[in-house]
Amino acid sequence: MRYVAVFDTNILLSALLSTNGNPFRCLALARIGQVESVTCQEILDEFAEKLLLKFRFSEDMVQTAVNEIRGFSHLAEISGMLKAVPADSDDDMVVECAVVGNTTHIVTGDKHLLALRSYQSIVIVNASEFVSLLASS
Repeated sequence: MRYVAVFDTNILLSALLSTNGNPFRCLALARIGQVESVTCQEILDEFAEKLLLKFRFSEDMVQTAVNEIRGFSHLAEISGMLKAVPADSDDDMVVECAVVGNTTHIVTGDKHLLALRSYQSIVIVNASEFVSLLASS
């Protein structure tokens, strides 16, 4: 099976901040092409904003981190019109990115997204579930 995934902002942050966990493993698999990564400018913007404001990264460090994700990901253009997560509309961009990018999975640690379990034919899993899926295929 071909795995195409959107990695939510919390996965991107976790992967950058710790090389020991499953979020890092997920992105490592995308970097080497075992998984196809899809993202959108809105996810990259949120990632950059969190790095700047919450983690106090310098502008240069933020740009380097964003460019790295962009380097191994396909960029999908979203309209911001999809409403799929009633509990948290900020998560709608992740689902819309997955739909537009024809992904098989959304990988997230977000409880609102995980509660959906799936959207259309897109499976929503946490990082350890995604790593396990890949290991068993």
